[in-house]
Amino acid sequence: MFSAGAALAVLDSIARSDDPVGFLWRKRLALSSAAAVSQMEGRREGEAQLRDAFALRRLGDDPGPAGRMLIGWRALGEARALRSGDWPGRLPGFFDLPPEPGAEILRDLGAGLIGRRPPLRFAAEAGPEVLALGPAWRGLALWLTDALLARALGWDRPVPLLAAHLPRAAFRLEGEAWVAACTSAWGSGAVAAIDLHADLTRRADALRAAHLRRPGKDTTAIITALLTEDALAAQAGAEASDRAARRLFERLTSLGLVRELTGRATFRLYGL
Repeated sequence: MFSAGAALAVLDSIARSDDPVGFLWRKRLALSSAAAVSQMEGRREGEAQLRDAFALRRLGDDPGPAGRMLIGWRALGEARALRSGDWPGRLPGFFDLPPEPGAEILRDLGAGLIGRRPPLRFAAEAGPEVLALGPAWRGLALWLTDALLARALGWDRPVPLLAAHLPRAAFRLEGEAWVAACTSAWGSGAVAAIDLHADLTRRADALRAAHLRRPGKDTTAIITALLTEDALAAQAGAEASDRAARRLFERLTSLGLVRELTGRATFRLYGL
């Protein structure tokens, strides 16, 4: 617990930062968490499939179970995630769960007092209350533990940390063994999150410093979006065609400022 607390102490200033890269950082962590829960549930969707389900959907499309789950994990990185009054009505839909019987538990967790126990213990001990509803509730339980940890630490927005680092065997543990497993996973998650933030900050600084010839409004908008969004498709903007957008992304990729994330020849997605 001491080691995990030390890692979270280093993470604290990053979690509280207003740098726009923080939005991208949380979205990348959300993608990792959603993929981990998908694997935990025995589903086929990995990060690539989840990213496609979210990024390639059209306005008004149903993103499907995989897309909804990713939307839910992305929502964990928002300030609204700490509004516990919204939890009973909002959270089950992200994980394709019925609103009952979890509504009462979600209300009770939201009303729980913080401060009587150390933050790590407080958040970890809340998990089994939701896990008692069955294996289908594992993803939501992990979502809640990260949200409760953020509340206990006084963060404005949670950081998805636990799901990608908690081993599946941990769900068979109880009591102190469960708390220890969560604590270890939070420590590992914090270290990985710090490394990811450093990498994204380096990439963002390089993109901001790039001198592109005759940058138009669409170019400026795309660069701004790349600093906060996980993945973008090359689409026409207010002033540029699809072809012009593709040329811009190819140029940014050739300069090493942006990566193509899919490895496909068509329906490509780009990000830092």
